[in-house]
Amino acid sequence: MNVQWDLIDTLDITIFGTGAKWLSVMEENKVHPVETHSLKSLKTILSTGSPLKPQSYDYVYGKVKADVLLGSISGGTDIVGCFVGHSVDLPVYRGEIQCALLGMVVECWNDEGRPVMGERGELVCLKPHPSMPTGFWNDPNGTKYRNAYFASPFKGTKKRRPEFVDSYLIIDCFAGVWCHGDYCLINPETQGIVILGRSDGTLNPNGVRFGSAEIYNIVESFAEIEDSVCVSKVKGDEERVVLFVKMANNTHFGAELTKRLKEAIRTRLSSRHVPASILETKDIPYTINGKKVEVAVRDILSGKPVKYKYSGLRNPESLDFYMNVL
Repeated sequence: MNVQWDLIDTLDITIFGTGAKWLSVMEENKVHPVETHSLKSLKTILSTGSPLKPQSYDYVYGKVKADVLLGSISGGTDIVGCFVGHSVDLPVYRGEIQCALLGMVVECWNDEGRPVMGERGELVCLKPHPSMPTGFWNDPNGTKYRNAYFASPFKGTKKRRPEFVDSYLIIDCFAGVWCHGDYCLINPETQGIVILGRSDGTLNPNGVRFGSAEIYNIVESFAEIEDSVCVSKVKGDEERVVLFVKMANNTHFGAELTKRLKEAIRTRLSSRHVPASILETKDIPYTINGKKVEVAVRDILSGKPVKYKYSGLRNPESLDFYMNVL
């Protein structure tokens, strides 16, 4: 597990790009490069793929290197770039992305299409940016392109659920404004951005909308838990939150752990964030490039066809378990 750290010292690497999940795995396996490597050339660590947990900031600065810039970045393959990311001129705050990047006029909008600070909302980009795609192949009239980023699913102030049209995901967005499908919050004091999860994976029990990353930040701080996936089970107008946990080696899932998890979520968030059910799972589905697949699990629990292509999963067999629960 030290191969990357060895390479940094051997090749005098200055910028090291990795994934949030990989940093979590390093922490779980008690890999402490600060004790075994020099890393004198390393100036920047960039993390992407999924939201970087606050505890991963503690790990990097405590167990990897104290004088390094840890930059969590967020964007998309489709824009060949990032909307928000790191800056050498700004401080790093635990659990936050530092700023919007050059050329990106980024805001957080609430359900009414108003910019908000300190509140949860959609990540939007208000102006064209240098790497913005201008269309899709095999989309001569631009319908799929507009639906993917610019279509407005709002009627008054009420949102509809994300859905698929011709295999393209129609996300919560606003007419004429690029909406990338990330649920976020901007800290009014630091101006830092917190990515709370994908918009199509947000949870909305009893009219309270929140991101799955808010649950993961709490649940995955438990030493007994190796990984988790939190999704909605939708039946008619009823939505229930279900949390699946993958246990670490030599640990036991039971009523006592379930109670502690619910208490922690209730204390750090609210009683409305507490999952209706907490269950054990043997595996969590991930894409080949290391992204947790919440939508497929949600659709299976809700009795919908799985839109996600199995060929894009690193462990497609993991979905079999979810077809036989609830």
